[in-house]
Amino acid sequence: MNIYDFQVKNMDGKTVSLADFKGKVLLIVNTASKCGFTPQYEELQALYNDYAGQGLEILGFPSNQFAEQEPGSNEEVRQFCQLTYGVSFPLFEKTEVRGKNAHPLFVYLTEQAPFRGFDSGHPIAGKLEEVLKERFPELLEGDGIKWNFTKFLVNREGKVVGRYEPTTSPSAMKPDIEKLL
Repeated sequence: MNIYDFQVKNMDGKTVSLADFKGKVLLIVNTASKCGFTPQYEELQALYNDYAGQGLEILGFPSNQFAEQEPGSNEEVRQFCQLTYGVSFPLFEKTEVRGKNAHPLFVYLTEQAPFRGFDSGHPIAGKLEEVLKERFPELLEGDGIKWNFTKFLVNREGKVVGRYEPTTSPSAMKPDIEKLL
C-alpha cells in the first residue's frame, strides 16, 4: 500500500484518486479556519507559489475535530481560504483525521510518520501542550494527529518522508521540500 491507493473527495464532493498526483512532491495538511495556526495558510500558499512549478502539490483537508475550529460548510471554508489567504492549492471536503472515523488516508499517514513531539522552539509550543493536557488529554495518546496544521511530506514515489507538527512553520520546511524537488 502507498499514498496512491487512497481516494478523497474534493470540495465539490467528487472523488479524487491520489494517484492523480503521482510524480509530485505532496504536502498533506489538516487545516482549520478559526485556529491560532490558521495564518499558516499564508505560508502554505507562499510555498505553493514558489514550488508548484517544480512539482509540489499542497493538499488541504479541513477538519472540525479540534475544538470545533472549522465549523463552516465546505463552501464557506473554500471562500474563507481564497478570500483571506488567496489559497489556490487543492482543498478537500471536511475530513475526520483521527479517531475511529478517521479517513483511511490519515490513518496511513500517522502510521507511516508517528508523533515525535512538538517543536519546542515555537513560541506557543508550551501553551499548546498545556491546553492539550488540561482540556484534551486523549489527543496526546498514541501517534494520531494532535491538532490543526499537522503536515505530512510525501516524496515523488509516494513515500511519506516527514511529519511536521503545527509548531513547525511551513517556511521552515523549505530545505526538506527542496531536497525532494
